[in-house]
Amino acid sequence: MRAMILKAPGSPLQEVELPIPTPQPGQVLIQVHTCGVCRTDLHVVDGELTQPKLPLVPGHQIVGTVVAGAGRQGTFPPGTRVGVPWLGHTCNHCRYCLSGRENLCDNAQFTGYQLDGGYAEYTVADERFCFPIPAGYPDLQAAPLLCAGLIGYRSLMMTGEAERIGLYGFGAAAHIVIQTARYQGRQVFGFTRSGDTQGQQFARDLGAVWAGSSTEAPPEPLDAAIIFAPVGALVPAALKAVVKGGVVVCAGIHMSNIPSFPYELLWGERVLRSVANLTRQDGEEFLTLAPQIPIQTQVESFPLAAANQALAALRGGKIQGAAVLVIDPNLISEV
Repeated sequence: MRAMILKAPGSPLQEVELPIPTPQPGQVLIQVHTCGVCRTDLHVVDGELTQPKLPLVPGHQIVGTVVAGAGRQGTFPPGTRVGVPWLGHTCNHCRYCLSGRENLCDNAQFTGYQLDGGYAEYTVADERFCFPIPAGYPDLQAAPLLCAGLIGYRSLMMTGEAERIGLYGFGAAAHIVIQTARYQGRQVFGFTRSGDTQGQQFARDLGAVWAGSSTEAPPEPLDAAIIFAPVGALVPAALKAVVKGGVVVCAGIHMSNIPSFPYELLWGERVLRSVANLTRQDGEEFLTLAPQIPIQTQVESFPLAAANQALAALRGGKIQGAAVLVIDPNLISEV
């Protein structure tokens, strides 16, 4: 099979031929149709996440068809269209797994990090960590739901009943979560890089009541903020923007150092917290909700061989919506 692999962090991916993997007990073999390109992939490729399996096939927003191995439970027989997210395996016996917090599992393994992912024509996955794709979502549009959508959903749930929410970094996750937030009757304020007038207009087109630079103060105080951009300096900015009792959620897996800030920004029972990974319950809830809204994803597609170009475009802030690799155009579902 064709695959794009990472041999050393900081180096470009290389296109190679690999044997088609063999599913082990409990796994399914998936013929990959599409795979979303996520900022977490950038953190892996650029060496900011420091413990990848090497060589590695990146990619954790996988949409494809099961072609072999029905797993232990036989949940996904051959022919089933499934999605594979970031969380790929948990131990099921640590204190976190036993308390419904499998996203914090001490022995978790992640797709496209410790487990080979979807920048390839085939992949294997634990059937327990696969999701059926909702009917009505073609493969291209479904891929971003599996991380941008899921992490955005978990982050939004962490804001409680906040009515005015700021989204710092208006990329793949924000363009999905704004649709969920508006469906729930909330107001959204979009924050982008300085000078990114196109991104600000994109936010307004999706229903943001205001959009501006992340260096600007919003026109009214926020109840909560979600930081998707991996920029630590946004933390004190967001704390300054939220009201007493407000919450700031750091939604990325990696962030640059947070600068010191005066205690008064945190005082007033403001809450600063991170979101780590996702749970299967998040996936089940969000993939049930998405077609009800309905979530519409905007994607820019790239062929598998252009994975490095897709990563570069994402790194440079050139993607409006989400980037998705098309593994084989002949496999694309038009559900």
